[in-house]
Amino acid sequence: MDSPTNSQKTVSDDEEIDYSIKPELYDSDLDDKDEQWMAKKRDGRTSDAVLSCPACFTTVCYECQRHEQYVTQYRAVFVVNCEVDKDRVFQPNAIPSKVGKRTRDSEKQETGSADNERLNPVFCATCSTEIGVVDIEEIYHFFNVIPSEP
Repeated sequence: MDSPTNSQKTVSDDEEIDYSIKPELYDSDLDDKDEQWMAKKRDGRTSDAVLSCPACFTTVCYECQRHEQYVTQYRAVFVVNCEVDKDRVFQPNAIPSKVGKRTRDSEKQETGSADNERLNPVFCATCSTEIGVVDIEEIYHFFNVIPSEP
């Protein structure tokens, strides 16, 4: 067998890197700068999470409130990278009506009218994944997002 020539010789990247020179793209203060940017973005308000799209990880909300009962759901007023389909109305899983029973007026008031429950689907502006809904008061309700620490 022949010995390998110089072009065939395998060299580790660690042997070629000069660690005495500071990398051009390294910034030791970057975490502090990111924290300051985020504090300025929130204007002193707190958030339960930063929300991202589950498909492309694009940030969709910096300031939100976690739902008290459903811990994987959030609501927010200020969002980014979101698109609302105003032509479509969100249809939650159809609830079967009570067979053989008439609904009373008090039951109608508890569930609300159709106008008060109008929800439009919300999509990630980057990849078009459905991530939640927005109600008529322009409050966004996220149920298909990835939360991270604020």
